[in-house]
Amino acid sequence: MAPLRFSANVSWLFPELPGLPARLRAAGSSGFEAAEVAWPYVEPPEALARAAQEAGLQLVLINTPPGDREEGEMGLGAVPGRQAAFREGLEQAVLYAKALGCPRIHLMAGRVPRGADRAAVRGEMETVFLENLRHAAGVLARENLVGLLEPINTRITDPQYFLDSPQQAAAILQKVGRPNLQLQMDIFHWQIMDGNLTGNIREFLPIVDEGYKGFVGCEYQPQGDTVEGLSWLRSYWDRRGRSQAGQ
Repeated sequence: MAPLRFSANVSWLFPELPGLPARLRAAGSSGFEAAEVAWPYVEPPEALARAAQEAGLQLVLINTPPGDREEGEMGLGAVPGRQAAFREGLEQAVLYAKALGCPRIHLMAGRVPRGADRAAVRGEMETVFLENLRHAAGVLARENLVGLLEPINTRITDPQYFLDSPQQAAAILQKVGRPNLQLQMDIFHWQIMDGNLTGNIREFLPIVDEGYKGFVGCEYQPQGDTVEGLSWLRSYWDRRGRSQAGQ
């Protein structure tokens, strides 16, 4: 079995360091080969690209912009009335992805509008999402990029998020029918919403990327500083190194 490959989500890891360039350098110093950033847009893309290159890191994932955070937005892909803002944000994400050499963009669905009943607006929001995803697929295809959909659980993490299960995401991807749109497998969210991880992984692996050999994202808040919080990863690398040396 090939060893697992891990990327550092520097939006979560190294919170003790100010700024994304410093976190990228810390990730490289900690032994990572890849990194992902939720929203890189507070820094010029050239500065991030330079920091990643100096750290020896490949950038593997960014998100589309969240929208107006002060108004409670968390992505715009399925939000009625925000189509123009989603498409503008997509263009910004593509610009960053190209500058960073990043092959994948998480196309954030967004939240059910405040005060709205989820069941009542589900159909309208799905229609908006489908339209935006078809547009995004065309934009991304021209740049040889992949768009990802990530269900986020509504039981703990974000009760208003529109896309909350792999079943819902799979149905939407089937309706869109574009090969450069795939499912992002966050097993934390899948477990919270549905459990049955083994069954769901088997069912949905083909639209995640069957035969996946990419990176597994480390997206968590470490206890204490990040160096201490990465002790499990160093132990894994040490065991893999001893195992390979003994072959």
